[in-house]
Amino acid sequence: MANKRVLLVDDEPLIVKGLRFSLEQDGYEVESAADGEEAVEMFFGAPFDLVLLDVMLPKLNGIEVCQRIRERSSVPIIMLTAKGEDIDKILGLEYGADDYMTKPFNILEVKARIKTVLRRSAPVPIVEEKRIICVRDMEVNLINRSVTLAGREIKLTAKEFDLLQMFITNRGKVYSRENMLETVWKYDYLGDMRTVDVHIRRLREKIERNTAQPEFIFTKWGVGYYFTDKD
Repeated sequence: MANKRVLLVDDEPLIVKGLRFSLEQDGYEVESAADGEEAVEMFFGAPFDLVLLDVMLPKLNGIEVCQRIRERSSVPIIMLTAKGEDIDKILGLEYGADDYMTKPFNILEVKARIKTVLRRSAPVPIVEEKRIICVRDMEVNLINRSVTLAGREIKLTAKEFDLLQMFITNRGKVYSRENMLETVWKYDYLGDMRTVDVHIRRLREKIERNTAQPEFIFTKWGVGYYFTDKD
């Protein structure tokens, strides 16, 4: 199996040098970019398995880079921010980031987050008879992790698909935010529960024709969220 390729985007040479050395020691292939425009050009010029993306960048900031990548790719993105402000973290998630880390960070935690995000984005083997699930005019293919709604392809990030798969294979079950963090983000996720709400909102915006009158994902007030196939 080929080594995983990481695009590291940061304009601080010492951080780039330290992360590159440590990740290459673990067998990753690391390419780096020092500004947002270079990052976008490099990403679409060669295949990458993951992007480590700083928020504060010259030319294009990390949020803009994340948005451009998400327009055409669901490759996992981990945002890096030195600010530690909630608004940066939530904005990153709003535009499609899979996770975030606040500087300064421990390199062991960075590696753990990378492994977790890559594991989540990997296709999960599904038994043959359950490879495609249809709910009304939505079709979810659990083998190639694709979704169509009324014949139109819906592009989901890895975590959005994980959420949909959790819901659609457990229709009617109410999941609390804690349940979802444990099921989708796994035990080693260190973020906060607002992450769940952000991802649920993004998923609804993609699969619901009218988010004010949902057809699929409903809120159980004071408890959590659930998926139903009932009209």
